[in-house]
Amino acid sequence: MRNIKILFIVSILIFSNQLSAQENDSIPKLGSVDQVDNRLAIDSETKQPVLEFPFLDPYFDFKKNLKDKTGLNFALDYNSAYFGTNSKIGEGDAGAGVFRFYGSWDLVGKESGNSGALIYKLEHRHKYSTIPLSSLGLDMGYAGLIGAPFNDTGYRTQNLYWRQRLANGRLSIVVGFLDITDFLDVYALASPWMHFMNFSFSTGVAAVNVPNDGYLGLGVGGWITKNIYAIAGIADQNGNTANVFEGFDTFFNKNEYFKHLEFGITSAKDYIVLDNIHATFWQRDETAATGDPDGWGFVLSGTKYINETWLPFVRFAYTEDAGSFLQKALAVGVGYQPKPGGHLLSFGYSWGQTNETTFGVAEDQHTFELFYRLQLSQKIAITPDVQFVVNPALNEQQNSIFIYGIRSRIAL
Repeated sequence: MRNIKILFIVSILIFSNQLSAQENDSIPKLGSVDQVDNRLAIDSETKQPVLEFPFLDPYFDFKKNLKDKTGLNFALDYNSAYFGTNSKIGEGDAGAGVFRFYGSWDLVGKESGNSGALIYKLEHRHKYSTIPLSSLGLDMGYAGLIGAPFNDTGYRTQNLYWRQRLANGRLSIVVGFLDITDFLDVYALASPWMHFMNFSFSTGVAAVNVPNDGYLGLGVGGWITKNIYAIAGIADQNGNTANVFEGFDTFFNKNEYFKHLEFGITSAKDYIVLDNIHATFWQRDETAATGDPDGWGFVLSGTKYINETWLPFVRFAYTEDAGSFLQKALAVGVGYQPKPGGHLLSFGYSWGQTNETTFGVAEDQHTFELFYRLQLSQKIAITPDVQFVVNPALNEQQNSIFIYGIRSRIAL
């Protein structure tokens, strides 16, 4: 743990010394496509929809005027998904929905590159079936998750933190109640709301046991040069989204932390999550409440944006203990989007070696996923999705499982 703390402090010193000399020229924002600032910006971009609903224009004009006058930017969305399988064990199908209200309120430095903002995201997660969608994977004997955030945890505080930009916007500090997937091992197709549903193609390639959402933590990220960035953070592993303020007690008294450090490079600053190579290193302490052992690992990830149409990716993760689903994992695939903001077709393949400290010795799993996101309107997307699993590690009755379903998102 001492070495991790040293790396964290050194990274902050590197940022402070290097970033102050950089120019402020259209600085891309660090974080995942689902980090609140980034999600608001992406949803406001012009899409290539099938249908138009102009009667909503006055509402969006109101939102824009409110942001211009007060610095308050907000949005809400509703996400739903339902999947079935041909599994011989378990329920065989599951569904869930998630309502989210989120936003960013610039309160200081609105006219400068050094703005400070309150970031918030409140949610209600509920199931449509006997079990929520997030439980479907383990229920059918698959060592992994299908639709990880589609659970039935009810009302929750996902984000409530302060975001401060410094050095003319080249350095960002976040402190408060965070979501690790906004800042750890991000790449363009990781969003369960918009992209792959299987956790094998998301944060950590299913080989990182991430802390609970709504954890109390600190993150620092910035641009060391015009093309090289770094992100570091420390998180309480006992976050409770039903009562995030318990995090003050667990952070300072239990001392069970998740630490991460990432270095990345992009050849085109406007394509930070699209054209990206990064290495992420992490370590977590033993967690008494869940019984998860301590451990560490790393993730290597590369994506390349080709002709503003194709997005091939390759990702590898290794974990030592830590209670994750997998201890070694490789994911490769490609996304295809003929027009920016239009329909998206993606395919991925993942190989995974289950974590022996979590499940004992089991056969390697092979997972395939194909989805097509139809941009029905500027704010409505429908996504059919099919998956195929070979050697589900915890299902002794079948050599393969077929999974099929549909997801929708309405953003306002």
